[in-house]
Amino acid sequence: MATKTVPATAPLPVSIQDVREAAKRIRGAVVRTPTLVSKTLSELTGATVYLKFENLQFTAAYKERGALNTLLQLDQEARSKGVIAASAGNHAQGLAYHATRLGIPSTIVMPKNTPTVKITQTEGHGANVILEGETFDAAYAHSRLLEAEHGYTFVHPFDDPRIIAGQGTAALEMLEDVPEIDTLVIPIGGGGLISGCAVVAKAAGHPIEIVGVEAELFPSMYNRIHHTNMPCAGDTLAEGIAVKEPGAITSKMVEALVDDIVLVSERRLEEAVSLLLQIEKTVVEGAGSAGLAALLSEPERFRGKVVGTVLCGGNIDTRLLANVLLRDLARSGRLARLRIRLQDRPGALYNVARIFHEQGVNIIEVYHQRVFTTLPAKGLITDIECETRDRNHLDRLITALRRAQYEVSQVELA
Repeated sequence: MATKTVPATAPLPVSIQDVREAAKRIRGAVVRTPTLVSKTLSELTGATVYLKFENLQFTAAYKERGALNTLLQLDQEARSKGVIAASAGNHAQGLAYHATRLGIPSTIVMPKNTPTVKITQTEGHGANVILEGETFDAAYAHSRLLEAEHGYTFVHPFDDPRIIAGQGTAALEMLEDVPEIDTLVIPIGGGGLISGCAVVAKAAGHPIEIVGVEAELFPSMYNRIHHTNMPCAGDTLAEGIAVKEPGAITSKMVEALVDDIVLVSERRLEEAVSLLLQIEKTVVEGAGSAGLAALLSEPERFRGKVVGTVLCGGNIDTRLLANVLLRDLARSGRLARLRIRLQDRPGALYNVARIFHEQGVNIIEVYHQRVFTTLPAKGLITDIECETRDRNHLDRLITALRRAQYEVSQVELA
């Protein structure tokens, strides 16, 4: 695919010079995270895959870059009055952390249903957290009222040239470390990160394709660019990029600079989170795994290319992470729940368990169901949760059970 060139007649609100100045401004105050090749993921996808570990920032997300670049450009009056934002995610923590570090008061407005851990973390970084409304839109509206009332400076999570320039410093570092990258695969929420990265890529000495990634459930930027009307709703693993309305500035920049947008399924996002933990031993949130999810979704599209992607955040709930890992084990056949029909008589469960033993399969849980079943009174259903080596091992177990005349089925995941 031919890469887009910057239109000569339409100067964009952020230039490569803005990004370079942002890099000088924030140097030493954010982590210069490593960009490392993943040999295993490269073999798996057919591309040469470089990962930018932004989950290693102090607040575990790239959002610090834009927040700090914005804070450092405030005059003394604005600093003394303080800043405000509406966010329940990484922007809140990045802004709070650097504002406190610089002695700038910060207020973060969050919806009332924000998880307690996010409230606690943001307060831990020194912010005054206000809970208002049941939705983000309500929290946002309240933050703008407080801005007007108290003279705070509102810091937008993505639709601000200072934010975009700061986020672009991630790509600046990537291309300094690995100049041979020819494709950037970048998650899109509001569009701040990909806008900044695209500015850097288009200023490189060779063509670099820019591919954005959105969750299928929230194709907001895709809709804006392609003039489609797909719904933006659902419970996505990638809540960090679950944005219903992209920014006006970022939409303009994405339309001018980004070559393509890929939509990825929840299953691919789960697989990517799991692979990054298993292979790279690194924890990423759903949004942070989106780049790898795109490579897994469309391997032929990226085969043979030198791809750079940003692991943009690592803030994932530990219980959610555990669920993702267990679901991945189930899909790979290493964890399974088998539903077996038995006769309700002595030794029935023992005889089934003996087949598991003979096949070298570990039984984790056994669920007996005698009453709530459509079977006759002398029949019962047993669900056995078990651990196998791989899909072939599981298939051998199921074959052995059926040869012993058991009616067996696998309880599948969605």
